[in-house]
Amino acid sequence: MTDPIPAQLAQDLVDLLDVEEIDTDLYRGARGNDGFGRVFGGQVIAQALQAAQRSTDAPKAAHSLHAYFMRPGAEDHPILYRVVRDFDGKSFSTRRVIATQRGVPILNLACSLQIPEDGLAHQDAMPDVPPPEDLANDRDLRLAMIDRIPERYRTMFLRPRMVEIRPVSPRSWLDPVAHAPFQNSWFRVVAPIGDDPAMHRAILAYASDMSLLGTATLPHGVNWMMNKLQTASLDHSLWLHEDFRADEWLLYACDSPWAGHARGFNRGKIFARDGRLVASVAQEGLIRLRE
Repeated sequence: MTDPIPAQLAQDLVDLLDVEEIDTDLYRGARGNDGFGRVFGGQVIAQALQAAQRSTDAPKAAHSLHAYFMRPGAEDHPILYRVVRDFDGKSFSTRRVIATQRGVPILNLACSLQIPEDGLAHQDAMPDVPPPEDLANDRDLRLAMIDRIPERYRTMFLRPRMVEIRPVSPRSWLDPVAHAPFQNSWFRVVAPIGDDPAMHRAILAYASDMSLLGTATLPHGVNWMMNKLQTASLDHSLWLHEDFRADEWLLYACDSPWAGHARGFNRGKIFARDGRLVASVAQEGLIRLRE
């Protein structure tokens, strides 16, 4: 079986995040088709953000979201998103979104949207890293080691990805070693998409749940493939600072200042290629090492 072409993968991602309005402030998210049973957390965040954006008139644009995961979603069923309009002011609007599946809530999200305006400005500097053209993409790195990957993981390991990742310092999946809790990687949608800024924000929200949680495991030399490691996102916060395109290279700089009590705390900064800090991320996740 040949892999889907990049343009089709990119369109699949747009279709996945293009929530359907089925009633006032009620939306339905498309089902993912990875075939692994559990819904990727970034998908639920992105679809909930889309529901919040769809309920708010332009030119207000989402600038922050805060989400709590309560239960894992299942690929077998669509997800419904109920929007609560908490506030509509001249400059800001706030929305709450409750994601449910088969009548049970799986995620709560709060989102703030603002009319763009000028103001005081500063930002952190972008890390000095090699450009993406000098790096191998994540799938090629995985292909190079596929003969050593346990059979039960190979389908998951090599599935075509809608978002391409090029790690600056690739991790060792088979022989994990402890090192400092930070990692940098470039990412982008695998092919150009349209110009809808709300969709680009949703795709960044989707991708912001990739790479982040594993940062807290780096100092301990463990990963989900070689150890009995249970991981899951517990909460997720995203701040959107500047305009960007998700189909152009973005640098995700992640670090983990703390882990303990079966939880790991992770932070991320997302930079456009021109050095602008376009988004910031924070997440706490479950990292439970079982005997």
